[in-house]
Amino acid sequence: MKAIIYSRVSTDKDEQMTSLERQEGELMKLAKQFNFEVINCYREKASGFSLDREELLNILDLARDGEFQCLLVQDDTRLGRGKAKMAILHQLIKNNIKVYTLSNNGEYTLTEADEMVLDIVSTVEEYQRKLHNMKIRRGMRKAVKEGYKPQKNLKNQTGGGRDKKEVPIAEIVRLKNMKLTFHDIALTLRGLGFDVSKATVHRRYKEHVENTDN
Repeated sequence: MKAIIYSRVSTDKDEQMTSLERQEGELMKLAKQFNFEVINCYREKASGFSLDREELLNILDLARDGEFQCLLVQDDTRLGRGKAKMAILHQLIKNNIKVYTLSNNGEYTLTEADEMVLDIVSTVEEYQRKLHNMKIRRGMRKAVKEGYKPQKNLKNQTGGGRDKKEVPIAEIVRLKNMKLTFHDIALTLRGLGFDVSKATVHRRYKEHVENTDN
C-alpha cells in the first residue's frame, strides 16, 4: 500500500529539527516493517490544536483524491489535539485512510470515546447533506413549475451511432459545484423528469471536464 509520513512539532525552535528527523526516520522503519511504499514525507512546525496547517491540508487533499492508503505518525497527538484531532480523524476515515503509529507499532485503534464522537459527527454530517440536497431538489422543482427549462442546457451533439441520452450538462456541473454526489445529482434530475442513472451523470460530467481541459 502507498503511505505518507507526517511528522510534527509544536514550536519553531531550531532544536526541534532533530525531533522531526527522528520521527521521520523511525516512521520509515515502520513503513518498511509493513512493506508500505512511502510516496512522500511531510514535516510541520505547528500547534496540534490548529487546523490551519499547510502540510496537513495537503495530505487531506491527497486522501480525498485517493493518492495513498496509509498515514504514518509517531502517535495520535501528532495528528492533532482535542477537537482538531477528531476533525482530522473524521476526514481520514471518511476517505478510507488507515493510520499507523509508532506508539501502537501498527494500526491506530480508536478509543470507545473517540468512536462515539466520530459516529455522532458522521450521522450529523449525513443528515446535513440530505437536508441540503432536499432543499436543492425542492428549489429545482419550484423553478421548473415557474417556467425554468433545464433542457435548454442540453449538449446532445453526436458524431453518429446511438444517440446520447439527453441530460442537462449545465445543471450537472452546477450541482456538482454545490458538492452534491453523482448519486444525489441523478436523484435530482430524475425528480425533474430526466431518466438518468448515477453512471450516466458521472460519465457526462467526466466528458465535460475533459472537453473543458482540451
